[in-house]
Amino acid sequence: MSDNSKRAFLTDGLSKRTSIFGLRLWVVLGIGVGAAIVLILFLLSLLCFTLRRNLRRMKNAQKTTPIVINKPTIPNVSKEITEIRLDNLRAEQKAGAPEPVPDSGPVNGSEQRFVVWPQNDDVPCGQQQRIHIEIGKDHRISHPERVMGSSSHGSGEQMSMALVALEASHLGWGHWYTLRELEGATNGFADENVIGEGGYGIVYRGVLDDHTQVAVKNLLNNRGQAEKEFKVEVEAIGRVRHKNLVRLLGYCAEGAHRILVYEYVDNGNLEQWLHGDVGPSSPLTWDIRMNIMFGTAKGLTYLHEGLEPKVVHRDIKSSNIMLDRQWNPKISDFGLAKLLGSERNYVTTRVMGTFGYVAPEYASTGMLSERSDVYSFGILLMEIISGRCPVDYSRPPAEVNLVDWLKQMVSNRNAEGVLDAKLPEKPSSRALKRVLLVALRCVDPNSQKRPKMGHVVHMLEAEELPLREDCRIGQEHGHSPHSSANNRLMDKRAIESGDRSGYESGTNIPRLAWRKPETVEEVCIDNG
Repeated sequence: MSDNSKRAFLTDGLSKRTSIFGLRLWVVLGIGVGAAIVLILFLLSLLCFTLRRNLRRMKNAQKTTPIVINKPTIPNVSKEITEIRLDNLRAEQKAGAPEPVPDSGPVNGSEQRFVVWPQNDDVPCGQQQRIHIEIGKDHRISHPERVMGSSSHGSGEQMSMALVALEASHLGWGHWYTLRELEGATNGFADENVIGEGGYGIVYRGVLDDHTQVAVKNLLNNRGQAEKEFKVEVEAIGRVRHKNLVRLLGYCAEGAHRILVYEYVDNGNLEQWLHGDVGPSSPLTWDIRMNIMFGTAKGLTYLHEGLEPKVVHRDIKSSNIMLDRQWNPKISDFGLAKLLGSERNYVTTRVMGTFGYVAPEYASTGMLSERSDVYSFGILLMEIISGRCPVDYSRPPAEVNLVDWLKQMVSNRNAEGVLDAKLPEKPSSRALKRVLLVALRCVDPNSQKRPKMGHVVHMLEAEELPLREDCRIGQEHGHSPHSSANNRLMDKRAIESGDRSGYESGTNIPRLAWRKPETVEEVCIDNG
């Protein structure tokens, strides 16, 4: 059969009318193929819809699942560090207490200073009272209401949400979060997600939509700060970048709510590892502790000397030193004192800090400077060395105050006696003496004689230095070689950091020499 004959046969066959409404065969075949294509597309669409619905259900299930912190990994230490007049704050929030909480101010405008000291001998280390001194009148503390995920928002809040939606959510340095986002991340600010509490606010662990873990700090005493002022201060903090500072990722400012979102540091804080249940031997070796001291000092140096204007932390303590999995320290809560509306000059009417860490001039007069942080850092060094709390009423009376006890031990030439009993191995005598000297300089009662944090960094990293220059120093200050032992001790020069076996005299003066020692314990360290 020729090609023309085949073509004519196919044409005649396809052109024949069928019994289906008299339609030609090629029309019926075309309808069948089209219907098959439509059916396949419908099935594919149905499959995609089902998969998306299942993924959405799984995502919602992850959000509503309570977040459990790995307690066996990080020692559990109570984080309820109470601030005066905020003791029952969370109970008031649940009971629907009104937002403003007035302070019990002074009568007739008279000056009032109020300090709470622990009165119970069984007060745990992690539950030390915060100092809160008020001078003047009309001081008020306010806190945002706890808004759960199912709560309804008023018309003002709806307007705020609309404004947020209109603006770009990404800032120059971070992210502007909505209240709804943070409620979802923390499961409605659920109690089981609380990882810390303090005078500034409650910290929750949260998981964002992109599965990023964050620390959400719900600020309590924001003093009704205006949204514009709050944003200006937060953006100043958000642009601070240093490896030893906890990074601020973003914030939320809706209605009365002031919330900060930080990176989540997943290895707890220094207080938990120093005072928690870690067994008979601490995982914090001496090298790790030195790394924590050095990193914290560098972070504080950056706040004091690397920023303009400088930032005074005001609340340096072990629970504000976060640790990552490599034991690198990160300072948290920096900038919050200024953020929460405190006065901008160096004399403040609102003294805040944690009992045991606050510099004496700050607690008594309200005089604030970076030297106040230096004092707190010195207390922190002593805490890291000894494993003891700054104030511990469970110990004998002579050992309650860490500074007094450590000075007494050093004066008795028992420097090694201050070491944490849980240290797996003791440091060298040189390393221990260097850190003790730094700590004693930092807690000098005279703030002007304390070293700056940049100087502290150099002292901690120094490898060698003469601790005293016996004969020359005695001659410089009018003492003969036959002076009494006490006079010789009082006139020895302790240099910035480290140790050197034996004593040096003569002309080798270090480039960053410390001032002449004024206490016996400072010059007795090398005699330990």
